[in-house]
Amino acid sequence: MAESSASLPFAGRTVIVTGGGSGIGQAIATLFGARGARVGILDLASADATVQAIAGAGGTAVHVQCDVSKQDDVSRAFAELQGRFGPLDILVNSAGVAHVGTVEQTTEADLDRIYAVNVKGVYNCLRLGVMAMKARGGVILNVASVAATAGIADRFAYSMSKGAVLTMTLSVARDYIHQKIRCNCISPARVHTPFVDGFLAKNYPGREAEMFDQLAKTQPIGRMGKPSEIAELALFLCSDAASFITGSDYPIDGGFLTLKM
Repeated sequence: MAESSASLPFAGRTVIVTGGGSGIGQAIATLFGARGARVGILDLASADATVQAIAGAGGTAVHVQCDVSKQDDVSRAFAELQGRFGPLDILVNSAGVAHVGTVEQTTEADLDRIYAVNVKGVYNCLRLGVMAMKARGGVILNVASVAATAGIADRFAYSMSKGAVLTMTLSVARDYIHQKIRCNCISPARVHTPFVDGFLAKNYPGREAEMFDQLAKTQPIGRMGKPSEIAELALFLCSDAASFITGSDYPIDGGFLTLKM
């Protein structure tokens, strides 16, 4: 028996997810694939696991290696994916890198690295995404962070970059509302991804479990988020059910921004 349109609401739609090789981006790409979308994954690293997970669920996905900080790379990748899957319907900007440090601890090289991926990379993809969508409409979702609107210790460069993601979201939503392009962003707090495990292993060897518990408890709900939970919100905001939503930032943070004691 064929899948119903209700179970495959994104059937026939072309979706590009940056940073879809791991973490939040992987969860988003996998969920779109499970809901019928043709998923193009842009990632500098391997995305074999994501492509295989989507294919294993009966979906369609392809990985194009791409450095989002390089506009020529992004142009090539967008052209390749649209040539294969058809015109772009949905763009999710999830690619990003992290940095820990105050302004004094942030070197010029650190700042340039964060800017190149988290700001310029999002700009590059927004530019190509808008160019692809403006004749027929579409949906753009950017992954920002609670660090965009809250003062978080030792996150100077990262917070700067996510603040830029938030304001770029508002600009695109305003500038292209009459071209029927919706643009929103989501702002996760701490989510349990491979980055978290790697950070703890590097900085707190032998104390990983203790420090994980401390980080989890910084959120009033008492735990970190799951990538799959972030993906569910992303899917909704890119769906027809969210057709009245644009220019909005959605915290998904276990109460971090509003319930802190």
